[in-house]
Amino acid sequence: MTDPRYTKLAHLLVAYSTKLKKGDTVLIDAIDIPDEFTVELMRAARQAGATPLVEVRHGRVTREVLRGTDERHAKLVRDVEMFRMKKAQAYIALRGSANISENADVPSDRIQLYSKKLRPVLEYRVAKTRWVVLRWPSASMAQSANMSTEAFENLYFDVCTMDYPKMAKAMVPLHKRMARADHVHLKAPGTDLKFSIKGIGAKMCKGDRNIPDGEVFSCPVKNSVNGVIQFNAPTIYSGTKFENVRLEFKDGKVINATSSNTKKLNEILNTDAGARYVGEFSLGFNPYIIEPMCDILFDEKIAGSLHFTPGQAYEDCDNGNRSAVHWDMVLIQRPEWGGGEIWFDDQLIRKDGRFVPKDLTPLNPENLKS
Repeated sequence: MTDPRYTKLAHLLVAYSTKLKKGDTVLIDAIDIPDEFTVELMRAARQAGATPLVEVRHGRVTREVLRGTDERHAKLVRDVEMFRMKKAQAYIALRGSANISENADVPSDRIQLYSKKLRPVLEYRVAKTRWVVLRWPSASMAQSANMSTEAFENLYFDVCTMDYPKMAKAMVPLHKRMARADHVHLKAPGTDLKFSIKGIGAKMCKGDRNIPDGEVFSCPVKNSVNGVIQFNAPTIYSGTKFENVRLEFKDGKVINATSSNTKKLNEILNTDAGARYVGEFSLGFNPYIIEPMCDILFDEKIAGSLHFTPGQAYEDCDNGNRSAVHWDMVLIQRPEWGGGEIWFDDQLIRKDGRFVPKDLTPLNPENLKS
């Protein structure tokens, strides 16, 4: 018997997130997820009149792909992936993982080479398809969240099948405020950071690109970032866990970076010229996501959080920065995490994780849940 939660989630991805219709081809990228859900998603796509094209991957195999990659191999993979991507109007990626540190021993230069060569495929997918990406719950994720597997699975399906249309309506005023803002000031313990987002625009993330969702993002003017930011959520990049990341900026560039693994942090920030500049600034407010679990698709949506992103900028809110890196780093500003403030043009927007202006209060957790 099919889990009814599978059916509900598959319908959300097909009808709401990617809006599949008759004649569409949808590329389903299934990584370490149950076959039962892949089958349910295929059936939902076919019911909508779309043709599913399915790729099944496994993390342990991908690790070996990365360990042995070289210039010739990465170019070949890029060409094959691009050919297939251009056949699809929609893309659904389901990413599970039995071990979140599976790639921890893959040499950084192999990961950087592979990322750079396959970047055009990612850029095409983002710009040319209706896409959505989501994690799949696993014992590894439950462990990172300090939860039992059953409790985490229940949380996962609450988060992923919440009322996203309601959230979308509530975030419109924040989108408008961010789109017209100039100066931004972030304050928190160890953080005093100023930058401009003038003319960059803003983008609502409301369940039609990522599941789970719940953020509005913009991007700093490339050379405008000055000050220091101290992140309090752990972060994983290419299989390596980092804690207490602290970045100091001058005229947009990271001039000093420290963490629990300062050496590897700086190796990543030295990937290319754009990796030390910022490609995204975002506010997260999903009411069901409270604690970090070292999975960025969840952590960047934590209620009362913000994330600041060294590396590649999105075309939707573009400051011109280009990089093989796009690393969302999370700062939680709720009182139990030390609190903090966000100011737009000398107006207090959020204090200790709660939105202050009346038009933004529908985004506070109790209102999004009700």
